[in-house]
Amino acid sequence: MKRLIRPVMMIVACALSLQLTGCAQISMTPPQATIENAAKLRDNRFAPAAVGSFKLDAGKAAGLDKSISIRSNGLSSPIENSFAQYLRETLKVEIQSAGLFDANASTVISGTLTESTLDSSIGARKASLAARFVVTRAGDVRYDSEQRVSAAWDSPFIGVAAVPFAAGQYEALYRKLVGVLLDDASFRRAIAKTSEP
Repeated sequence: MKRLIRPVMMIVACALSLQLTGCAQISMTPPQATIENAAKLRDNRFAPAAVGSFKLDAGKAAGLDKSISIRSNGLSSPIENSFAQYLRETLKVEIQSAGLFDANASTVISGTLTESTLDSSIGARKASLAARFVVTRAGDVRYDSEQRVSAAWDSPFIGVAAVPFAAGQYEALYRKLVGVLLDDASFRRAIAKTSEP
């Protein structure tokens, strides 16, 4: 009996070890407004805006929008399992926090996700995010430009600490990308009340 208990205990221990170190699906936290981005939008010269459709670039593989790998784990968006929709919601909450969101506004901001990468392998630890943003007013295009952000960091070798840290670095790129968009003088002119074509 004792001879059987030890092998069984070893199998159980191995199974538990695999569960702790194996694949896991991690979900990003829901987007929240930031003080920095909301401040960039608090300008009485800006017109109310709607947030239109956001989608993955047609030339990209569909998987780019669904999940990103962090070592042996997968990171995904809680918004329709889509990074493009996560970017849309990130922009929307910032506009809402500044009191500028109007679903029926003639100014509409749309987007296309063009890049989404994360490399958390030992010695690399970098991520990038890019999207093309388009602003239309009453159907006329006022702004059309691609914006890109990236990050590089040092992180612990051990996965239990490195994985959530890398996920946080990638998630922060969405807020950073919106911030870069809001800093673009051409974009600011496009959403101004008296913007010109």
